Amino acid sequence: MGRMTEKPTRQSTLADVYRYSGLGCMFAAAVVLFLAGGWLLDRWWGTLPVFSVIGALVGATLATMSIWRWLQEGSDR
Repeated sequence: MGRMTEKPTRQSTLADVYRYSGLGCMFAAAVVLFLAGGWLLDRWWGTLPVFSVIGALVGATLATMSIWRWLQEGSDR
C-alpha cells in the first residue's frame, strides 16, 4: 500500500522534518548566493539595486525548480 495509509513512525517523521528542512536551507542558500553575486556586480558596475534584485529572483527561481524536480522524483519512489 501507499505511504498515506501507513501510520508514520517517529523515525520516519523526523526523517521527513530533516529532509524538508534541508530543502528550505537549500532554497535560502540559493537566494543568498545569487543575491550576493548580484550585489557584487552592482558594486563593480555602480548599478546598485539592479543586479541584486535580478540575482535574488534568479536564485529563487532556480531553487524552486530544483525543489520541484526533487519532490517529483521523490513521489515516484
